[in-house]
Amino acid sequence: MRKLLAVLERCVLSGVLPAKLLCDDLLANEQLSVTRRDLWTETFLLLRRVIYKVDYKGVREIMKVCLERARQLPPEISEAVADQFHALYSVIQHIFDREAALLPAYFIVNEIVRSYPDCRGFPHWKLAGLLEAFIASFRSTAQMVTMIGRQHMLPIVEHAAQPASSWKLDQTTLRFPVKGNLPYERAVLQPQRALLMHMVRQPYSREMVCSVLGLQKQQKQRCPSLEDILVDLIVTSMEQMENCNTDDFRERAAQLWQHISAQLIYFVVFYFADFAQLMIKLRKKLKGRRWDNSRDHLMWILLHYISGSITKNALAGFLPLLGLLTYLYGADSTPIPVPDCSRPDAAVQMAAVSIWTHLQKKAQADHVELPVRLPAALQPRHELLHQLVNMGRPASLERDFRLALVCNAFSTHADQMQRHLNVLTEAIQGGAQRSTVSMPGTNCLASYPTAPLSMALLDSLTIHAKMSLIHAISVHISKTAQAPQHKLGAAASPALPPAMVETYARLLVYAEIDTLGIKNLTATLLPTVFKAHAMGILHTLLEMFSCRLRHVQPHYRLSLLGSVHSLANAPQTNQTQMHLCLESTALRIISGLGNSEIQTQLARLVSEPKSIVSSDSEELNRALVLSIVRALHIAGCDVRPGNDGLAGVWCRDILLAVMQATPHVWPRHTLELFPAPVRDFFNQYPSQRDDKQQLRNRVDEEYRKYMSMNNENDIITHFTIQGQHPFFICLLWKMLVETNRITPIAYKVLERGGPKALTVHLRTFCDYLIHVFSNSPDGGYLKKCVDGVHKLIWTYNVITVDRLILCLVLRPNEPNELRVCFFLIQMLVLTPPSEFIERIKKFVSENDPRHWQQDNWHEKHLAFHQAFPERFAPEDVLAEQQSKTAQAYQSLPVYFSNICFRFLPVFDILIQRILECPQGDAIGLILDQMGSLYKFHDRPVTFLYNTLHYYEKPLSEWPQIKRKLVTVIIDSQADVKPKGWCLTEEFEAYLASPTGDTDEPWRPQLDYYYRLLQRLVDALADRPVFPNLEWRFNEFPNASAHALHCTCLEVMAVPVPPAEAVAALLEVIVSGYVALPRDQLPAWLNAVGLLLTWLPEPYWRALTERLLAALAALPPDADVFEELRLESRLAVCQCGEPLLLLAISHAFWNHATQGQIAALLAVLRARLRELVRSEVQFVYVCHLVAPFLERLNTSSVFELTKTLYETLEEVDKASTELRYMDQISDMLYHIKYMHTGDSTKAEAERVIRALRPALQLRLRFITHLNLDEIPGMEEQQQTPLSQPPPQ
Repeated sequence: MRKLLAVLERCVLSGVLPAKLLCDDLLANEQLSVTRRDLWTETFLLLRRVIYKVDYKGVREIMKVCLERARQLPPEISEAVADQFHALYSVIQHIFDREAALLPAYFIVNEIVRSYPDCRGFPHWKLAGLLEAFIASFRSTAQMVTMIGRQHMLPIVEHAAQPASSWKLDQTTLRFPVKGNLPYERAVLQPQRALLMHMVRQPYSREMVCSVLGLQKQQKQRCPSLEDILVDLIVTSMEQMENCNTDDFRERAAQLWQHISAQLIYFVVFYFADFAQLMIKLRKKLKGRRWDNSRDHLMWILLHYISGSITKNALAGFLPLLGLLTYLYGADSTPIPVPDCSRPDAAVQMAAVSIWTHLQKKAQADHVELPVRLPAALQPRHELLHQLVNMGRPASLERDFRLALVCNAFSTHADQMQRHLNVLTEAIQGGAQRSTVSMPGTNCLASYPTAPLSMALLDSLTIHAKMSLIHAISVHISKTAQAPQHKLGAAASPALPPAMVETYARLLVYAEIDTLGIKNLTATLLPTVFKAHAMGILHTLLEMFSCRLRHVQPHYRLSLLGSVHSLANAPQTNQTQMHLCLESTALRIISGLGNSEIQTQLARLVSEPKSIVSSDSEELNRALVLSIVRALHIAGCDVRPGNDGLAGVWCRDILLAVMQATPHVWPRHTLELFPAPVRDFFNQYPSQRDDKQQLRNRVDEEYRKYMSMNNENDIITHFTIQGQHPFFICLLWKMLVETNRITPIAYKVLERGGPKALTVHLRTFCDYLIHVFSNSPDGGYLKKCVDGVHKLIWTYNVITVDRLILCLVLRPNEPNELRVCFFLIQMLVLTPPSEFIERIKKFVSENDPRHWQQDNWHEKHLAFHQAFPERFAPEDVLAEQQSKTAQAYQSLPVYFSNICFRFLPVFDILIQRILECPQGDAIGLILDQMGSLYKFHDRPVTFLYNTLHYYEKPLSEWPQIKRKLVTVIIDSQADVKPKGWCLTEEFEAYLASPTGDTDEPWRPQLDYYYRLLQRLVDALADRPVFPNLEWRFNEFPNASAHALHCTCLEVMAVPVPPAEAVAALLEVIVSGYVALPRDQLPAWLNAVGLLLTWLPEPYWRALTERLLAALAALPPDADVFEELRLESRLAVCQCGEPLLLLAISHAFWNHATQGQIAALLAVLRARLRELVRSEVQFVYVCHLVAPFLERLNTSSVFELTKTLYETLEEVDKASTELRYMDQISDMLYHIKYMHTGDSTKAEAERVIRALRPALQLRLRFITHLNLDEIPGMEEQQQTPLSQPPPQ
């Protein structure tokens, strides 16, 4: 036998016999048994000597067979089988030997971890040490590709606020997906229940939850892990209610229960959770204690689902709820008192008996008996409920919630529900004897009443009852719109009751009924109303959307924007008031789009970009462009080296559609702030500018012609030819300046041309006016010119002040002309007596933006319009001139808006345009006089955040402007927001301190930054840090988003350079981590990383510079892997700066956008080769970038991999000894097999061939380098085993 094996060995060595064939046949030999000592021993010794001739794929198969053969060994290795074990062990050990390099060690660990998860089930216990040691050698590799503290990171939850790919979880195990079978730390592989709980707990989070778990509405995917989270959230909320019962807590808890109810309904309705299983799991969790303070709230949220779904589902699916109800209430020995029906919480207290009523009705319909009886403790409440069924009509609904109790319990009883629903609808629509109330405008009346249903009453209704109510309202509006008296041109008729319109707006804030709410409004009701040509109702719905609705999902807003653009092109809407409403609505939608919403939502519309582009309004399209470039800048979507230019950016087709619809140019100072690809895009278009002197000559010529024309028809025809003579407003202004009056024929020209054509004349007028002011040094004449504009606006109503200022600030004026423009606006708006300032002061002093708390909005709204009536030329003026009756002309009803409301988005644009070219104290004067109007801004903190972020560069030279801007806008909220709602006490003191040229700028101490970060950390952890806010009507959907924006606002407004602010934030962690609770440090790291991603580039660039400085200072003899383990270093309070900066960078990279990552990679690629010279530095770089390769696009992964190889080449040349060759090689194999494949093979081969032989040997499989090409490696393969197996 030995002779035969020797012959076979010589055949292999001489190349006559393939080594793989011999090895396979030897291992497949049926006679190979551990009992045949010589055959077994000689076979495996031969394998050990020839295996180096087998390719790496064959070696992997041989290794798997050898491990299986090890199962034949007896548990105890006696002397009789010692030689057999040693022979087999030598083969496996030789395969595992990294110096032998028979195959990539990455393949070996992959097979071991996959075959023996959690190091269990090894083929023989005597091999355990060898296998575990090999697995342990890859722990460093797993560390390099693992994000530090990932399991502790929490995102901000908003509509499209965060790329869900960073937070993807397996919907079964709730684990993060990991690349490769590496020995990751146990914490990395644990279910991320805390992360999912955080998301589910946040309002408006359901889309993000579905994205993270990969749930789709189109598929019925039950997710038991999501059920568990919902149950835990309910139980946790109940425990909090049992332990705390303060007034502040009850207010916060009420909002939380509303949210839980909405989440429960959504996830159950779309089959992501099973209601019966939820009840069973809840019963198990609640067992063992009493829940007297919270059980009613649990029943309340369950009632919402029961009332709306019980008629569509089988009774059996609800029976587990009976067991839960019996458990919670059955142990009470005394009857539970009936609630006070004048209190809103009566509905919560009656929820249990309402559920019983629904189940009883279902059982009767199915002709079955319920298996249990109503608990005796609930009997008094049950009797009260049945007494209320036959109650009469309540005198008032203000403090009487009996009607809500009946609707909640009997919503599935058709007759009774309809009778009580009629009471609610009559309360907002009026009774049979309908009276009317005055409305703003000409001959405009509305049906009575004016007081809407209160939010307290609406909150007391179940979802099913609210759905019935909103359905009744929408049906009423639809029928009213189709009635003949409401069609365009019909005789005047009363408009919709203000109470019903306000109630409808309040119902639309409930996200859980968005199918009948906002979706029905945008997709069904608006088209129906327009098709019926009911312009008054169309105006009402658009006005309601602009002035009342918050947190509308972005796809609904963009859908409405497309509808508004479509409506604007219809001839029926070419009327001044309607056209103004359409433009104002579109401008509010565009300016209200969030930065992440713009990217995620507009990217979906690339195939049909024209839907969001106006076909003729240059101002709206310019506003859209400004919103897009703001999003590109703030969301970090700027194109840097490594990206694909504008061709690869989602906005290219949209910008093309804009330029095709309304070709225009931008001034140089504006283009300088645009992201590079957008700037290059607009530079492709010719920037030919009109000759202003020629314009002035044309106006003078047209004016002479106008004054000489006597025939009315000739005048009307001449000035209404489309595309020609757009000078009519210029002529009217010139007429006012020279004659102080306007001829009546002017309004007939305006009527024939229509408001859409008038906008072209307005642009010409703005250019003309700026030229006149630029060339008129006479102060008296300038005052006369301004008086002429005043009369155009306030006396003759030819144009409105908001449209004029919007057009002025969006004209492509260069700096000199822009200064004139701002000077003109100051004279126009601020020069006393100012009509506009009077209106602002009156509106701000007598009105409150908290409309959801009011029942007398209509009275205050009407009083303002009576004091300052709005007239819309030419319709209103011609109606008076021709003595039209009320039946012949009626202005459209106005329920919410006025000139102050309409000016708010224009005010935003005005301020931002001034900041592009700051001059003197222009912005200070405007803010002093008009800044109080921000009291009614629906997104004041967001506006400040966007402004300070986008204009960071110009504002860095004007800190006093930043301070003024923040002071005025935040102070405007003082009367309507509680103290401490936004800024910290230190920052408020800074804003309140006196200013002066000689004052030293405020330099906050480290404790300020500590408290600032602590507030953000607490908010992310759902600890209350702000006064209780009504999130349904707040600009942010939850406390963490609110805290993040407020924190960013302070950091950007602090009068210190970005690098200094970032240094202080980092110092809180680097120097102060020992003072933080040890278990909270990961949360602080997450907060700093998150904060930096939401700040301008100079801030997060400062983190990169600090990180690179720490990298350069790393000592070459450091134990880098040990020093970069956060948990172990934190346990002994020895976290070094490199570790903490790395952890913050990981948090930053995880929260960062693709644009921010691309920018960072560009910096790293440019500086790594010159900076990294030691092996320790290279390992540090691997720790930095390796965890985020899966977040990069393909080209970026390839470029970064090439950079790593080139950097390794420089390190190899500069180092005499390499201690981490195995770890580095393993990591490069991980990148190859998990990310790049052979795409970087050519570049890798060039570098590998230049490395030292030991590295070439380890990396040879990346380029298929032969052994004979590596110096001194052929002989090394035939050396005998140097290390004996364990005894």
